[in-house]
Amino acid sequence: MTVKLEVSEGVGTIRLDRPPMNALDIATQDGLRELAEEASRREDVRAVVLYGGEKVFAAGADIKEMQVMDHAAMVVRGRALQDSFTAVAKIPKPVVAAVTGYALGGGCELALCADFRIAGENAKLGQPEILLGLIPGAGGTQRLARLVGPSKAKDLIFTGRQVKADEALAMGLVDQVVPAGEVYERAVAWAARLAKGPAIALRAAKESIDAGLETDIDTGLAVERTWFAALFATEDRERGMRSFVEEGPGKAKFL
Repeated sequence: MTVKLEVSEGVGTIRLDRPPMNALDIATQDGLRELAEEASRREDVRAVVLYGGEKVFAAGADIKEMQVMDHAAMVVRGRALQDSFTAVAKIPKPVVAAVTGYALGGGCELALCADFRIAGENAKLGQPEILLGLIPGAGGTQRLARLVGPSKAKDLIFTGRQVKADEALAMGLVDQVVPAGEVYERAVAWAARLAKGPAIALRAAKESIDAGLETDIDTGLAVERTWFAALFATEDRERGMRSFVEEGPGKAKFL
């Protein structure tokens, strides 16, 4: 397998393992979808880390594999490609990308599927598809624009240029920059903290935010209102409120 799911203490790490650059070939794309769906189902996975290893996150698609594909083949494959990344984006649990080295093309698009991105000081991100006569095809034109705004997204996609970690942080493409050797540790710590939280409320928060970004504010408020009321039927809500009343804020322990 070129992608693996490892679980420890509530944190599931989806790790790319296709040396030397973690090129995202068809087998890896399909593996991502399968493991994202598995992480979504498993009750012992309460938060997820996306990781490519110490040296590189993912340097993009497998260009040699794509080169032999014609229009008809990509019409079929293009949907499967997007579905693989969408499966990651729709994991109903907190997801953090631990980005070291290159996160280019599909690698950048995979990082965009996370809720939070921690990058090493050695990270370089970008969407260089235009240099191949293409555009991003795994969600980059949509998720990047939503994250950093249309003008910054167009700059990166039109030019195909790579940005270093400090510029990526300044434009909002990543959320933290840390020494390269600490990226995975920091990402696991972020995930582990949330893995101890109320799972259904976290799912509700994620779905409400993501759904609201895709629609008008009145519809988004309706989604929020529905989830807010639904959480009053959960044991976590009872536990959280009881702990607040009896012990003060921030001391509840959730199952």
